[in-house]
Amino acid sequence: MRINWNRYRSRGCHDELIAAPGEPRPGAVGLCNYLASLSPEELKVRKAAADLAIKTMGITFTVYSEGQNIDRQWPFDIVPRVIEAREWRQTEAGLRQRLAALNCFIHDVYNAQRILRAGVVPESLLAGSRNLRPQCVGMQPPHGAWAHICGTDLVRDRDGTLYVLEDNLRVPSGVSYMIENRMLTKRVLPELFADQEILPVDDYTERLFEMMVSLSPRQQDKPEIVVLTPGIYNSAYFEHAFLAREMGVELVEGSDLIVGEDDCVYMRTISGLARVDVIYRRIDDLFLDPATFNPESQLGVRGLMRAWHNGNVALVNAPGCGVADDKVVYAYVPEMIRYYLGEEPILPNVPTYLCMEEKQRQHVLANIGKLVIKPANESGGYGMLIGPQASRREIAEFRKRIQADPRNYVAQPLITLSTVPTLCGSRIEPRHVDLRPFILQARDTYVTAGGLTRVALVKGSYVVNSSQGGGSKDTWIVAMPDDRRKA
Repeated sequence: MRINWNRYRSRGCHDELIAAPGEPRPGAVGLCNYLASLSPEELKVRKAAADLAIKTMGITFTVYSEGQNIDRQWPFDIVPRVIEAREWRQTEAGLRQRLAALNCFIHDVYNAQRILRAGVVPESLLAGSRNLRPQCVGMQPPHGAWAHICGTDLVRDRDGTLYVLEDNLRVPSGVSYMIENRMLTKRVLPELFADQEILPVDDYTERLFEMMVSLSPRQQDKPEIVVLTPGIYNSAYFEHAFLAREMGVELVEGSDLIVGEDDCVYMRTISGLARVDVIYRRIDDLFLDPATFNPESQLGVRGLMRAWHNGNVALVNAPGCGVADDKVVYAYVPEMIRYYLGEEPILPNVPTYLCMEEKQRQHVLANIGKLVIKPANESGGYGMLIGPQASRREIAEFRKRIQADPRNYVAQPLITLSTVPTLCGSRIEPRHVDLRPFILQARDTYVTAGGLTRVALVKGSYVVNSSQGGGSKDTWIVAMPDDRRKA
């Protein structure tokens, strides 16, 4: 049976494609009409073509299950998510604003600490921060940028409001899958790209390269840029290799680099040592330099922090930027925007309760079964409690955790994530999604046209994280006829 949008229901949720039964949203009319014209057999063929392309190209991701690392094919759904360009312009402005304020905050933390002295952010917040790096105090990175690459997670509630769920500032991943998703969609739905103005995403690697060139400590036409990876067993290794290949730079491990007596970084090559200007590091701070951080680290480069301190190499993202990649610090971002930029926040935060504050903690403990509890520094959806779906035993355990370490927990209401029609076997059903756009900041600022839409493949689930079995979709920012006339 062909898709009948009159029968499609996403009860109690905002659906990204269908406004009401049989009524596609304006930007999705062309897509929905086209999908409805395909027979079930044609849909199966398109899905099979996407799966074959993923297998042939080796697009994989590691899923952590029961203590084991399972490498599997990238889970991709062929039905795209659609956002109108006029809405995206506002979202893009909000993302630019947010990263600008976050970079101001990081720079301030390691230098003047004006925001702390003004009482806008409490000093106790930093005292309990696991990602504050005293080794970064006094650093002045080029262009005042510490977090050069940010992946900001956005969610839409049932009333259509788009919220910032969190900012990922250390080593955000997923951008390679955003680009591959577009390539796969062009392969399985090529007709739609001829009929609609879908903004491109494949310029990301060019923009990333240009951003890193602007950070080079040496003024030359072709600075030496490398991607530093922990190695093939890292869950995001596919992305590390993808980005290095697309930018035409070397993919290296820590053993490929050495810091010389001149405090410059060099790469071992068959022609001898070659000086490195910019390192896009995909290794956490504590493993970057065994002389400064973890002395047991086999992943980093001895003396790398010394070379960075002396201005002889640029590190992307800069060490120490994780001080703002903290779900407790997240609650203060609106105040950072007002303090540093003198502007009102364009994108709202999800309402957040800080367990480190006595009154807020008591509210959380009294309403824990209605809230989502998150640890301050975990990622990938790990270590959290979804109160409305939790057992009594799980709730009791989290009460103990909050009381033992209140600084490490925040609580938020459960956002009813928006849905997108998703191919489930031979049927189209709603599945919950979020969105991770990527923002670059150095000399200039760039925001991807859309981002990585992650989808919870299990019916009713809110867990969209790829590391826990979620999938993904292409994200279309579609320019409508009115937009084209204005341009």
